[in-house]
Amino acid sequence: MTDDAIYPPRINVRAATVGDIRNALAAGWRDFRDAPVFGLFFGGFFALGGLSILAMAWALNLSYLAYPTAVGFSLIGPFAAVGLYEVSRRLSSGEPLNWKDILGVIVAQRRRELGWMAFVTMFMLIMWMYQVRVLLAIFLGFQSFTSFEGFLEVILTTTDGLMFLGLGHIFGAVLALILFSATAISFPLLLDQEHDFITAMITSFKAVTMSPAVMIGWAAAIGVTLYLSMIPAFLGLIVALPVLGHATWHLYKSLVSFEA
Repeated sequence: MTDDAIYPPRINVRAATVGDIRNALAAGWRDFRDAPVFGLFFGGFFALGGLSILAMAWALNLSYLAYPTAVGFSLIGPFAAVGLYEVSRRLSSGEPLNWKDILGVIVAQRRRELGWMAFVTMFMLIMWMYQVRVLLAIFLGFQSFTSFEGFLEVILTTTDGLMFLGLGHIFGAVLALILFSATAISFPLLLDQEHDFITAMITSFKAVTMSPAVMIGWAAAIGVTLYLSMIPAFLGLIVALPVLGHATWHLYKSLVSFEA
């Protein structure tokens, strides 16, 4: 058995530049135009998931959790984009695009390390919702809200409500930054290569810390884009998610290289 069969290729990471972000976005838009059916499918599926979660919140009389739930839902975007990474990979390598193979690759991830990254993502979403409930208990006690409008009135017109809103966004931003640092590179890397998810997360953190201003700016751009895309009943995600997903793949390919 050769060494190559035992050890995965060594990972090299370089610092990102603003030009890399621009090139990745241009490539992401190009991939979306070249394979719009796949992009619209995955974007629509993600948007439908967001609408379903909000509908459940309303049905369970938890409408006051609608906003934090919608914001937290965007945290699973990297996992939702796995199919888009595969589409970009195939477009780059000239491989044919067909539903059977692309969906098959997504299903196959449950037996690979990428499945553990999905667990990390869901854990962070649970942590986000938990801290929302803790802050609600601290600042708003055990008040019950009969409508989302009533919840908005309390958090926007009272001192305790504004404290809840401010600290909630601060804690949320910290969680989002941690998750972005762990997943910015790791999801496409694990789809592309046979590495363990710990190594993938370390590589992702390294990519962020090597060029923090550029990568945090990229994270902020993703967050703002997803947030604005969710305002019109999540419909903006149908286009925003695939473009950002394709762009993430191309950014990964420009920053990471491998050697035996």
